[in-house]
Amino acid sequence: MKSSPHILLVNPWIHDFAAYDFWAKPLGLLIVGAILRLQGFRVAYLDCQDRFHPKSKNIQNPLDRGGRGPYLKTPIPPPKGLESTGRTYSRYGILPDWLAEDLKKLPPPDAILVTCLMTYWYPGAFETIRVVREIFPKAPIVLGGIYATLCPEHAKAHSGADYVVTGPGETAVLELLETITGFRTPPAFDPEDLNSHPYPALDLQRKTAYAPLLTSRGCPYSCDYCASKILQPRFHRMSPDRVVTEIFHWQDSFGVKDFAFYDDALLVDAENHIIPTFEKLIASNRTFSFHTPNAVHIRAITPKIAGLMRAVGVKTLRLGLETSDFSRREMDRKVEEAEFVQAVSYLKEAGFQKDQVGAYLLAGLPGQTEESIARSIRTVKQSGITPILAYYTPIPGTKMWEAAVAASRYDLAADPVFTNNAILPCQTADFDWETLARLKRLVKSG
Repeated sequence: MKSSPHILLVNPWIHDFAAYDFWAKPLGLLIVGAILRLQGFRVAYLDCQDRFHPKSKNIQNPLDRGGRGPYLKTPIPPPKGLESTGRTYSRYGILPDWLAEDLKKLPPPDAILVTCLMTYWYPGAFETIRVVREIFPKAPIVLGGIYATLCPEHAKAHSGADYVVTGPGETAVLELLETITGFRTPPAFDPEDLNSHPYPALDLQRKTAYAPLLTSRGCPYSCDYCASKILQPRFHRMSPDRVVTEIFHWQDSFGVKDFAFYDDALLVDAENHIIPTFEKLIASNRTFSFHTPNAVHIRAITPKIAGLMRAVGVKTLRLGLETSDFSRREMDRKVEEAEFVQAVSYLKEAGFQKDQVGAYLLAGLPGQTEESIARSIRTVKQSGITPILAYYTPIPGTKMWEAAVAASRYDLAADPVFTNNAILPCQTADFDWETLARLKRLVKSG
């Protein structure tokens, strides 16, 4: 009897000016991996960003920073067009020789799935595909993820992958793999019911220092700078019981203490989702550390929610403020000035400290001035929480894309590498890094 197909999942290198593991995992790829196992495929996983590779001298205690830590960093030449930035461009992750050695230890796969998160990280994915192709020249390579979804034509023309999958990958990948391998089994889950999905295949990692959580998909809002509606048009979510069961699973089976929520709308309709979830977790009398790197909606914060977040163990809370220029919030409709002030007061009353709560402020928007960013920084500091600069990434297909293309000193439409937020691509040609340095000093002052 022929064995089931062997599928290799690969998380590629990051090529960028800066990168750090802020609870960053290829959750989409690991969800697909779990579904493939559920359907009877044999699955292997290699992580080019592996902080805990046995050959790495960069291993950190995973509990030092809530499971976070630095990647191994290797300076490399920057992509064409970014040579004059004055900044060091690097490969973040294991060395290419290590990847080649790890690949050679595996049986030849029937197909290889590679993901790519940020649109401007594609050079790392392309290098990964080249190395994988050298080792397994006969295996079809499938590229998916956010980059492939937002820039499909660029991916098809330049990636070197045999197939490019766009959008949510659960069903599309199964259909493609059936075409590639001829292997088919009856669906063991309902794509429309998140409660029926298996837990992400975090167990395929070398070490599970923390667990990323995605309790819902999509977002009911449609902010001008955000691609959530493109990536996941429908907003749906798990039941509170399902969320609690998954958290218990990672804690009981892998000793995980730190959990990072990656929902785009964690607090929306809180009475029916996150409030009962937190109440069940609190009633368990267990100890957790939760983090919200994707930011929560400020308008949804009430005294009850603030108290529950504090009681359940939220240690790192990020608010999606974006700007404090409340008279010109045409780019989103998520919060008014009074709502921001009130939400911060609720969090303080619940016992949150300044270093636990940060408000994201977009920097580098088309037409944005240094002074407007500085005003936002001062407003957040005056509120008693921490301002956090979030550099704007122009995203194809969003409402702000055309304005970004028009404002940029780079040809954004020609190459996604120019959307890199580290170079503030929508600032004018006379932009200098001292501007950014002044803003960073303002954030740290006082």
